[in-house]
Amino acid sequence: MRAQDAPRKSAVRMVIAAIQLAQVETSEPLGDAEVIALIRKEVKRREEAVEMMREAGREELVPGEVVELDVLKAYLPALMSEEAVTELVKQKIDELGVGSMRELGRVMGTVMPLVKGKADGKMVNQVVRRLLSG
Repeated sequence: MRAQDAPRKSAVRMVIAAIQLAQVETSEPLGDAEVIALIRKEVKRREEAVEMMREAGREELVPGEVVELDVLKAYLPALMSEEAVTELVKQKIDELGVGSMRELGRVMGTVMPLVKGKADGKMVNQVVRRLLSG
């Protein structure tokens, strides 16, 4: 804030407000996992906002959102790579003994608790679909 970095200040203030709101709702302090989940939610909101702005032809608003998005991503731990997720999914598919797309929900149900907060759910779903169909 002393550096007068307005986009960083705005992004951090929004996350702090979300954290405070969540603490009021739960009436107890949040742990690291909950704070990271809130930051991920804010990142997802920014990504959706950028997408909607581009669809609406409002390119002049995109750079501000992208800067805030980059600021928030800097506070998140690194996500698992697609290769690491693929290895985990292969292992779970072998453990469960599944081989058809009908078992997608079962595989996702066992994999998602293991990668929660560590990998993007959309990417995990794509990997599971690719491995079950191929």
